[in-house]
Amino acid sequence: MFRIWSVIAYFCICIDGAPTEENLASQIRALHQELARVRPTWVQNVSTSAPSVAAAPTAWSNVSTTPNDFIWILLCGALVMYMQAGFAMLEAGSCRAINVQSIMLKNLFDVCGGTMGWWVFGWAFAYGGPMENGFTKNRFIGGRQFFGSGALQANSDGIQEPDGAFQHSWFFQWAFCAAAATIVSGGVAERVKFPGYLIYSFVMTSFIYPVVVCWTWGYGFLADINDVGYMDFAGSGIVHLTGGIGALVGAIVAKPRNGRFEDPDAFAPHSVPLLVFGTFSLWFGWYGFNCGSTLGMPDAKKGLLAAQVAMNTTLAAAAGGIMVFILKFVLLRKYDVVGLCNGILAGLVSITAPCSTVECGTAVAIGLLGGFIYIGASELLKRLQIDDPIDAFPVHGACGAWGVLAAALFDWGLGFDHVHGWNGFDCVVKKGTSKCLTGAGGQLLAANITQIIVVFAWVGFLTALIFIPLRILGLLVAEKDVQDTGFDSAKHSPPKGYWTPTSKVIQI
Repeated sequence: MFRIWSVIAYFCICIDGAPTEENLASQIRALHQELARVRPTWVQNVSTSAPSVAAAPTAWSNVSTTPNDFIWILLCGALVMYMQAGFAMLEAGSCRAINVQSIMLKNLFDVCGGTMGWWVFGWAFAYGGPMENGFTKNRFIGGRQFFGSGALQANSDGIQEPDGAFQHSWFFQWAFCAAAATIVSGGVAERVKFPGYLIYSFVMTSFIYPVVVCWTWGYGFLADINDVGYMDFAGSGIVHLTGGIGALVGAIVAKPRNGRFEDPDAFAPHSVPLLVFGTFSLWFGWYGFNCGSTLGMPDAKKGLLAAQVAMNTTLAAAAGGIMVFILKFVLLRKYDVVGLCNGILAGLVSITAPCSTVECGTAVAIGLLGGFIYIGASELLKRLQIDDPIDAFPVHGACGAWGVLAAALFDWGLGFDHVHGWNGFDCVVKKGTSKCLTGAGGQLLAANITQIIVVFAWVGFLTALIFIPLRILGLLVAEKDVQDTGFDSAKHSPPKGYWTPTSKVIQI
């Protein structure tokens, strides 16, 4: 059952024109009659008498591989990859012109180096775990299919044939991995050396992020930590919280840019158009990020779920942007385009986890609250003098954690008694029965809080373990004169990110 009235009661937000709970319940019952169960991610053709925990495949070959699935995953994966252009433009526009090439270099190598890390180690650690009863056997880390060794399989005649389920899944999940690493780049921009950052980026994409995926999307211990398990549909916690925590710890260890809090006006964004273009690019790519997390399009029921996700994603983004724009105007008495952009991103991050299990009114509320949380986190970092040039932690870390909580608090089940979780339009049922599991809301909330805690501890500890030694060895933070003159003139050829024509007086 939809839970918009729970949102209104809990946060005292009035949404005009919301339908009655009875009407919403009847709509859901009608959908139940028309649709078979919308399966959890990666699971197809499973009996509707499902267990209380989302079932999982025992191998990637069990993933549906109809032509529509290939088209859908490849298209959505390309959209997620295009988000890298959005990250690059957003970060470049948010920083000074003297470091544009340096920023572009880090973003490009997040993709290139991250691809190698994902190919060599990342996929294997995330999805290569030995499976037992549908779940990762050791529940912590995988250990098969290094170097993409699962891409080809020998048939009965010994002829190598492609494993389509592996390949299109590898491609789609690679795009997510690269996104997690790029978030960190923004948090340490304009003062971190390229070699030191490259080391961290490789470890993030080959080990830190893949282990988080193994615990969750790879069917590790968080998948069935209780009768319900965690719920993070497209990665508010798995991707964005992971990247946001890495950015926060990196910003703390790297310390502020030289003169950042003594002369803040000198560090204003150098190109608002680039920043706006980056925001629109990310918003566009987010439809691949969220809608593509259905992980297939074999039939109409998946299409309906993807459409629901798209609608919620759009509404939350707009709501987050409006909230931040209003709050910034109240604080500054001026229009803040940069704040509007970050508010849009805050709404997108906030809805990424719950986008498949909330209705549209709730999505608006989640986006509005995400914008409020972003403002609070951003102002807190400034007061603590933690230099996060693009607000990577407030947008991705704080709103990522909020999105994971929202997925549990506002799941459209019956109050906190029933939840839908990975089952989309249907409730999680009690094992061995066809009845909805009761008392499930508390279990889902407990699982999602656990996810936030373990991700924060894992990513924070390992990021510090990498960045602190690099700083001690002098491989992390650039010298004062390099920061003052800019990385472009000190480290790059050509020495400027922009070409400026020389003015000449033409005499006749």
